[in-house]
Amino acid sequence: MYSTRLQVICDPDFSEILMAEIAEAGFDTFMEIESGFEAYVEGDAFNSELLDQVKEKYKEVNPLQFSLSQIPKQNWNEEWEKNVEPIIVDDRCLVRAAFHNIEKKYPYEIIITPKMSFGTGHHQTTHLMISRQMKMDHKGKRVMDAGCGTAILSIMASKLGAKEVEAFDIDEWSVENGVENANNNSCSSINIQLGTIEEVKLVGKFDIILANINKNILLSEMHHYASYLEKGGLLLLSGFYVHDIDDLKKEATKYQLSEVAHDDRESWSCLLLEKH
Repeated sequence: MYSTRLQVICDPDFSEILMAEIAEAGFDTFMEIESGFEAYVEGDAFNSELLDQVKEKYKEVNPLQFSLSQIPKQNWNEEWEKNVEPIIVDDRCLVRAAFHNIEKKYPYEIIITPKMSFGTGHHQTTHLMISRQMKMDHKGKRVMDAGCGTAILSIMASKLGAKEVEAFDIDEWSVENGVENANNNSCSSINIQLGTIEEVKLVGKFDIILANINKNILLSEMHHYASYLEKGGLLLLSGFYVHDIDDLKKEATKYQLSEVAHDDRESWSCLLLEKH
């Protein structure tokens, strides 16, 4: 049996957005490399039309190259373990895989085995979200994690004292992986559902909503976030570039949401909003 490998050469800061788009075409395993990333799928079980649509959508992006090939099937978890490195956020939070042996102790430690899910902490947006979360009071709060991926932000919220975390993702593998990661971090307060914010069962209001997705989804779902947020509650967004902040703030004002702070890391940004 063989696998199909898609090699994508792009700006590393653009990798996560492209991975999310390419996952919709059926590719289910991703590995970051210095020049971009590689995506894999068993056999030819991918949608070539959707892949062509991704190519067309981002054809003006430079640099950007796609290359398809067939290779012998491999142990992807073993390959991933060869490449992944632990990360440290603000010298306060260590994000590592279970096989990493780190002697130095940090106030917070998150064990993540992403497999085929998004959110290892390596991308700038995840780093920004965790950094800002550590500046926020989560104690006793109800938290929503929209598009949770590996559940890394849910786990951070739980370790910061959240009493309840409702997370969800549209990808079945992410839900399975998120549950596994929550259990590996002994975070029993996290509940993870499959579906969009319109499909999952959410009851009551939330004190904090976390959404690290992409600009278009954030804009389209802003009204949902606002409707679930308590007055005085906080909405933390990322998955967009610095130049997108004004568009998000403009949409947020329609729902009594105003900026508290924003943080930048290279060309990426996160935005903290409060509901009035």
